[in-house]
Amino acid sequence: MLHGARIVLVIPALDEARAIGAALARVPRWVDRVIVVDNGSTDDTAAVARAAGAEVLSEPRRGYGNACLAGIRAAGEAGVIVFMDADGSDHPEQMEHLVAPIATGRADLVIGSRALGQRERGALTPPQRFGNVLASTLVTWLWGVRFTDLGPFRAVRRTALERLDMDAPTFGWTVQMQIRAASRGLACCEVPVDYARRSAGRSKISGTVRGVWLAGTGILGCIARERWLQQRRGPAFPREKTR
Repeated sequence: MLHGARIVLVIPALDEARAIGAALARVPRWVDRVIVVDNGSTDDTAAVARAAGAEVLSEPRRGYGNACLAGIRAAGEAGVIVFMDADGSDHPEQMEHLVAPIATGRADLVIGSRALGQRERGALTPPQRFGNVLASTLVTWLWGVRFTDLGPFRAVRRTALERLDMDAPTFGWTVQMQIRAASRGLACCEVPVDYARRSAGRSKISGTVRGVWLAGTGILGCIARERWLQQRRGPAFPREKTR
């Protein structure tokens, strides 16, 4: 626990056997549960995660969002749910910066912003940086809220997350969460986090042309869908600026 809140960490993982053990070893001891969602790995990701002390859940339906949703369902009575990648690029030691604003009642959603923190050289590829700026700019233009990053390292209050009705199955998951949180009046903020190059293996997004294409279309498609849904339903929720 941290500040009296029960913390559950959800880590989606696909073929990360070479990286996930070291990432899990760095998770703070105050995290109550660590759930690794094996998203159809063909390597020993699940076995390595279990050996490192994590709970392992299988979600054979491919897709980052599908894996996150499975982790949420398994999280139970968490006060705060944290999401982190399995590739060693995030810094678990900085997790308290994400959790503390929620645990102390100052925020509902906290995004770890790689744009505001220190990045190891080569950690974010040019397509990733361009896509991040483009998507963030579109969110600002369409919803009037400012985010600097769509990074996966984030924390959210469990009761607030339930209000978002998350359903994005793939890479649109992160931007959907930010759009819905802002448009439904949740208190959102960003904190700087550092970002490293993945410790092993190849990125599912930036490692291939296909990965870049799928991530880009997934994110932009999600933005377009959320805008269409909002125009169809109308602004049913008050909007709160991010801090």
